[in-house]
Amino acid sequence: MTEEVAAHVALTRWQGERGTYHLVTFAGEPAETIAMHERLQRLEFGSRRGFGSVKVIAQIGDTRWKTSVFPQRARSEWILLVSKKVMREEDLAEGDDLSVTLELL
Repeated sequence: MTEEVAAHVALTRWQGERGTYHLVTFAGEPAETIAMHERLQRLEFGSRRGFGSVKVIAQIGDTRWKTSVFPQRARSEWILLVSKKVMREEDLAEGDDLSVTLELL
């Protein structure tokens, strides 16, 4: 059985040393669901993925892609990076409110 997380989140921009990134942040109940999935995966496989990430299939609008979400602030928040390709395909801009679905793998 595949577990899904859906949330309405704002698209934000983060300026790093190596460039600009667009991302969405999952908090609250969606973040708890992702954290529990990560814990169960770690117990089942005995190891942790890089940076504690969780593999997902993300969907925004009609665009689906395989990626990972990354924990922030002791797993109380999870970050999904949104690529330039997805930004173009869905005509997204900083500050847009998005409906995002994650299929936890």
